[in-house]
Order: sequence, then structure tokens, then C-alpha cells
Amino acid sequence: MVSYKELGLVNTREGFKKAMDGGYAIPAFNFNNMEQLQAIVAACVETRSPVILQVSSGARKYANQTLLRYMAQGAVEYAKELGLNIPITLHLDHGDSFELCKSCIDMGFSSVMIDGSHLSYDENVALTKKVVEYARQYDVTVEGELGVLAGVEDEVSAEHHTYTRPEEVEDFVGKTGVDSLAISIGTSHGANKFKPEQCTRNAQGVLVPPPLRFDILDEIMKKIPGFPIVLHGSSSVPQQYVEIINSNGGTLKDAIGIPEEELRRAATSSVCKINIDSDGRLAMTAKVREVFAKSPAEFDPRKYLGPARDELKALYKHKTINVLGSANRV
Repeated sequence: MVSYKELGLVNTREGFKKAMDGGYAIPAFNFNNMEQLQAIVAACVETRSPVILQVSSGARKYANQTLLRYMAQGAVEYAKELGLNIPITLHLDHGDSFELCKSCIDMGFSSVMIDGSHLSYDENVALTKKVVEYARQYDVTVEGELGVLAGVEDEVSAEHHTYTRPEEVEDFVGKTGVDSLAISIGTSHGANKFKPEQCTRNAQGVLVPPPLRFDILDEIMKKIPGFPIVLHGSSSVPQQYVEIINSNGGTLKDAIGIPEEELRRAATSSVCKINIDSDGRLAMTAKVREVFAKSPAEFDPRKYLGPARDELKALYKHKTINVLGSANRV
């Protein structure tokens, strides 16, 4: 058993309260390797933003659970070395079983998500409550989910949206004791969040997806006022990265994301955690493809992963400053 407090990490409780009071959202950036972690920490230190380091079940398998623990500890020390001890949370993204959540808690995670949204309502309540009861013993915070997001990301996949039902949230939060709730109001996993026929074109000819269901968000906030809300699947899929990828051998088709102005609006509400993964993948892939296109003989990983890391850092600085509003909150 390893306590996250020994690693210098924090849970989400205090940070979420500050975010809701301050009208911003804490970035939850997914990572799988060292370069991603370096970019996230450097971006958040330079912009003075708290951050949630997010690990999916697939990322945990890829990176190794023991290495992840020391990487998270290293992230805390790296932030100090860069000059600012920012609040850092290590969070399990889309945990699908009690056993997985327990293992993460035992290995030093300071926050876990138990995603029972694929189950019946009563089964979701029972599973979430079981995780909460275990996590409480170690002061680990728990995120639950109501509603289903469409799209594919890692091991999470769904064909269609199921919007969160506002009439269920008060009962769910009361019965489970969760610290935060992920909801479905129109965001989606992956880079291909919407089909072109679902979108309209703006004056510049850019495809614009259907707007987020802020009416559902408003109803949820009325039911559970002041309760921390989470948005998953909130990448904006910057078209410059899609164009770089496709012009250098990629075949990304119909890659459409969530407009950043809608995320900024959400961040001023009870939405205090916004998950971003696909945008980071696109930024790194675009830069790697660009390097190989310009220097096809290159084989030193530092020469393509270094620029990819720098591009990711720039993207995440933009997110904290201009989208989430989390810059200068530390």
C-alpha cells in the first residue's frame, strides 16, 4: 500500500472547490509516456495552473503501474525544480471495475473514476458506492458517471450518446457519496466526435458541431447546486494539426471536435474538471510526421519526440490560459 500523500500528490476536493468559486476548470490531461508528462508539467508550471494527470486503464498497462507511480512522484519534483509546487493529482480515467480502482488506490493514485455508466442505474449506484467506501479509507476522491458519451478512446467505446438525466443526479450523488460527477451533454470521445452531416458550416466554411446541451447542464446544477461536474471527451481537434497530419501521409477523415468557446463557457459553471486527450495526440503526431517528412533519414527519437513534446507544451499552455481559465490560479 502506497499513499499518494507520500508521493506529494493531492486529491481533487480542495481544487474543485477553488475552481467552482473562481469560475475555471482544472485541466485533466491524459499521458502515457515521459514526453507527455514533461510537456504537461512544464505547461502548467509556466502558466501557474493546477493539473490532473490522467491515466486510462490502457495507459496503465502500457506504461506499467509501478513506473507510473514514480513518474507521478517525479512530476511533483520536476514542478518544484521548475520553480513552482503546483497541485498535482494522479487520476484513474474510466475505471471499469472495483478491482482496478482498488489497485490504483493501493498504488498511490489520489483520485479514481469508476465508470458504471454501461450498467443499469441500480448496478451503477452499487458499484460506485463500493468504490467510494474503499477510497474514503485513504482520503482518495472518486468521480462517478451518469450518461454515456459516444466515440472511441482507448478501451472506452460507445455508438451513441445517452444524455445524463437531471432527475437522477441528486439520487445518484446521495446514494453513492461520490466527490464529482461526469455527465453527458454532447461531448464525445476521440478525434472523430461528429459526422459531417451532423454539423453546419460557419461563414469561414468550417464545420461546426451541434452545440452542447447547456440546458441539461443548467438542470443538473439546479438539482445538485455547488456540486463538482466533469466533462469528458472535450478535445477541440485543432484543424491545423489535422491538416499537418494529412499533408504528411496521414488519413484522418472527418476529425471534428468541441468548439473551445463552448468549453470556456462550461468552465465558468459547476464544471470544474475538463478532460483533454485527443488534442494532445494530434499535436504530437502532427509534429512527428512533420519532422519525418522534412528529415526522412532521422532515427534519433529525441529529434522527433523533443519537437512533439514542445508542441504539446504550447498547446496545453493555450488550453490553461484561453480555454479552461486555470492559468494563474496557483
